[in-house]
Amino acid sequence: MTLPHNTVIALSWIPHPPRRPSTMTLSPDFTPWASLLGGALIGLSAGLFILLNGRIAGISGLLGSLLAKHAEGRAEKALFLLGLLASPWLWSLFATLPGASIQAGGAALVLAGLLVGLGTRYGAGCTSGHGICGLSRLSLRSLVAVACFMGSGFATVYIIRHLMGA
Repeated sequence: MTLPHNTVIALSWIPHPPRRPSTMTLSPDFTPWASLLGGALIGLSAGLFILLNGRIAGISGLLGSLLAKHAEGRAEKALFLLGLLASPWLWSLFATLPGASIQAGGAALVLAGLLVGLGTRYGAGCTSGHGICGLSRLSLRSLVAVACFMGSGFATVYIIRHLMGA
């Protein structure tokens, strides 16, 4: 028996699992428009910083050179970092800030901070320098760095939450 090429055969004899109603709900903290605006502002500020100063807006590099004794361009670096610190206050004038909770003790936070600082030295930059500025410049070194720290973050969360049960 030959069937025309446009014939559809329904395989009704294959058992299908019963369909469950969707239980996915969005968190009240899901703020796509605020996130999109924030990402656009970060991109705009990083782009303007490199256009106006000729330097990458990597936060660890900016902070490190701001603390150095004889660094040039201290005023614009200080203003850029001050803008980062003032942003939540400015946002709070127009909308409520999302809630934040830290579920780690003081020792864990200090250890995490030291590990991040060590990583920025070994990786020759931080997440903002590699992830925002480096990737936008199509830097292979930044792509490798981002893959490493994102992979490390995923692995750390999996180990702590799923294997250690914390």
